[in-house]
Amino acid sequence: MTSPVSATLPAFGHEAPTALSRADTQEDVTPSEIAVGVIIGRSSEYFDFFVFGIACVLVFPFLLFPHLSRLDGTLMSFAILSIAFVARPLGTAISMAIQRRWGRGTKLTVSLFLLGVCTVSMAFLPSYDEVGMMAIVAVSVLRFGQGLALGGSWDGLPSLLAMAAPEQRRGWYAMMGQLGAPLGFVLAASLFAYLHSNLSSQEFLAWGWRYPFFVAFAVNVVALFARLRLVVGQSYAELLQERELEPLGVARVLRDEGGNVLLGAFAALASFALFHLVTVFPLSWIAMNSDRSITEVLGVQMVGAVLGAGAIVASGWLADRMGRRRLLGTMAMLIGVFSFATPWLLGGGMAANNVFLLLGFVLLGLSYGQSSGTVTSNFPASHRYTGAALSTDIAWLLGAAFAPLVALGLSVRFGLGAVSLYLLSGVVCTLGALRINRLLEQQRD
Repeated sequence: MTSPVSATLPAFGHEAPTALSRADTQEDVTPSEIAVGVIIGRSSEYFDFFVFGIACVLVFPFLLFPHLSRLDGTLMSFAILSIAFVARPLGTAISMAIQRRWGRGTKLTVSLFLLGVCTVSMAFLPSYDEVGMMAIVAVSVLRFGQGLALGGSWDGLPSLLAMAAPEQRRGWYAMMGQLGAPLGFVLAASLFAYLHSNLSSQEFLAWGWRYPFFVAFAVNVVALFARLRLVVGQSYAELLQERELEPLGVARVLRDEGGNVLLGAFAALASFALFHLVTVFPLSWIAMNSDRSITEVLGVQMVGAVLGAGAIVASGWLADRMGRRRLLGTMAMLIGVFSFATPWLLGGGMAANNVFLLLGFVLLGLSYGQSSGTVTSNFPASHRYTGAALSTDIAWLLGAAFAPLVALGLSVRFGLGAVSLYLLSGVVCTLGALRINRLLEQQRD
């Protein structure tokens, strides 16, 4: 599962024209056209993200850690899952240097080529029984490569989309890129559900699980050409430059705007913590603590993802009416309430599990649809491109990277009540960051 990857929408600029155009070209660059590129790019990254995540539950504990218990094997797999999030900020730093020297098209091509190669290489992984520790080393190196690639896949289109949006519809356009998450999950989960239900356990673990990784490579190729068509076009290149959406060195951005980078990351933590706690973690918990069919659980999660997509769309409508910051704060409090119900829902029977999954996806959609960009408008225009990318990287690292590992480990050792506390910590961070941002705005006014 690839992290996603650069999936969040960054800062809205203070400018908000209703369309983008160039006087010296015949092209008009509309928000809808930009949105298509954003959705395609994010869907491909999230598909990689969830393919790896689901494999951490259904495949890697048996393929890479047959000498361990299923619990320990899953925990080790989740540790490997986190590697990409650790590598991602480094990938951002490297990719910004590549873009400054060779251009946005080169950076994006290198990043997505690396992502595709690492992903498809996982389809050829040998088992632990065949090569021993080398299998674990190989998947860890490939996962690190995925993280570097994801850090380099930031293309500036979400920022351009945000700045192209009419002022009264900023929330609506902000949610469009986030639709890639449920789309990517449905595609990944449906592939695994089909293969898991139509193959024997031996066939699935021997070769069936490899097909989603091949599909991920094909999806990346399509996404690469779709995004390159936009970002290397003369009209788009001029617009990105005109809006000062150009890369700066990571060290400089952290020196000049480190506080705003952290503020933007912490403002999204409730959503990012919930992200893995309704997708990867419950699949592992239910698989190890009940006799429910994996296909059935994935089916419920796919229904939840569809509901989540509808909630993301609804978040755009709500944000334009009540304000993005107020919506994000309200959803953080609702996630806090939801966290208290987690032990009873996940620890209950099938009906309670289903309620957890479906309700969790709805809350995720409403919050994640507006989870970033609320405070990153604090960046000056010259720092916005790199600052937004770094805020996203840190939000994924702090909020989601270790969520499945920590949640499963805590739940086994201390019970599901510990998962509630973990989720509440993200809620506190989000509410605190929003409050600090509000106070800073009042000082500026």
